[in-house]
Amino acid sequence: MSELQNQPRFPGIFSLVRLSAVLVVLSVCIGSACALFLWLLERATSLRIEHPVLLFGLPLAGVAVGLCYFWFGRDVEAGANLIVDEIHEPGAGVQLRMAPFVLIATVVSHLFGASVGREGTAIQVGGSLASATARLFRLRAPETCVLLTCGIAAGFGAVFGTPIAGAVFALEVLTLGRLDYRFLLPAAMSSIIADWACRAWGIHHASYPLVFQGTLNSDGSVSHVDIMLVVRVAIAALAFGLLSRVFAESVHRLAAFMKKLCKPPWLRPAIGGILTILLVMIVGNRDYLGLGVLPAEPGGASIVSFFGPTIYPWSWFWKLVFTVTVLATGFKGGEVTPLFFLGAASGNILAFLLHVPVDLLAAVGFVSVFAGAANTPLACTLMGVELFGAGDIVYFATGCFVAYACSGHTGIYLSQRIGTPKSAAWNRVCGMTLREARVPQIPARD
Repeated sequence: MSELQNQPRFPGIFSLVRLSAVLVVLSVCIGSACALFLWLLERATSLRIEHPVLLFGLPLAGVAVGLCYFWFGRDVEAGANLIVDEIHEPGAGVQLRMAPFVLIATVVSHLFGASVGREGTAIQVGGSLASATARLFRLRAPETCVLLTCGIAAGFGAVFGTPIAGAVFALEVLTLGRLDYRFLLPAAMSSIIADWACRAWGIHHASYPLVFQGTLNSDGSVSHVDIMLVVRVAIAALAFGLLSRVFAESVHRLAAFMKKLCKPPWLRPAIGGILTILLVMIVGNRDYLGLGVLPAEPGGASIVSFFGPTIYPWSWFWKLVFTVTVLATGFKGGEVTPLFFLGAASGNILAFLLHVPVDLLAAVGFVSVFAGAANTPLACTLMGVELFGAGDIVYFATGCFVAYACSGHTGIYLSQRIGTPKSAAWNRVCGMTLREARVPQIPARD
């Protein structure tokens, strides 16, 4: 299949003008919903740290959320993948109840200590509000596709405070290796407005201590491209790409195993909760619960900690185990912030092995592991610029592009279509979803 089938048509210029007012209101609503979500997450995290005993309620909390989805939310359980499918093949639409379901479920996960992220929630909130808006105004399928794409952009841009990356992410995540720039302008507008609305509510995003902004030359000037440093970053990016692949495949394979092991879907989170408690006892600390952006205890492992001089040799491994365990057993949230943790942690240890500035490689790993797992290298490069500054863009691009190339035809969003395979040997999967590409293909008989 050389071309993607069922590509959504793009509405004309007059339809876009008509959509502009709708997009403004929608984006403000999504940004405000993300602000509420981030505020609730902050409160839930604080309560969990203040009351460590809450961890022992994780199995029961998981079952309660699982039962709610089993009884009332089976048609929205697919989450972000459902939104991507709806954009490619418009059908029944995305139900509005997806937003409150995933928002509450994610806050509950964080309150009791599940190692999940937040981007999945933001994308689902944005997508469900966009779908409801399309139904309210009785928009046609092409206009609905625009709104859904803008919902992804607005949710992502607002929750991370990276509006430009959010707009490009919404385009890249739909089709691996191919961008449809027809959606770029409305997606950018939505992402920027949603980010503004989120910040207007007083939400502040985490800042990361990246000091390295170039190499000092003998004449006192600053060089932003050191060839040897680029080579070392590229070597590290090979590991980042492999880690992306290991993460995605671990989640998918363990989830498939859990479905065979435990038939009732609402009961699987109990297994994940019990395993999380056992893992905390094994490692002897709670560094790997929740988002992990800031340390729960002084000197603990966290994303911010990895930018400093202290070495955390096994933090990447433990975060991988904690996160795969809860995601594969059905806890709601997202994968991106744990991927940030994995990237920064692996960059922390690789920096000492490759003699690269620690803060630089932690930042490169932060965006590169996500780039490989989501197959969104351009968006992640821009995210690096928005979060850390433009001075190191060459290193961000190197890390993201190499990690993307090395992560294979897998990813955290299995509904992502393959537009341009990463190598000619994979041309047979062109037009498939990542889910379909993972199934071994049986050659046709003559």
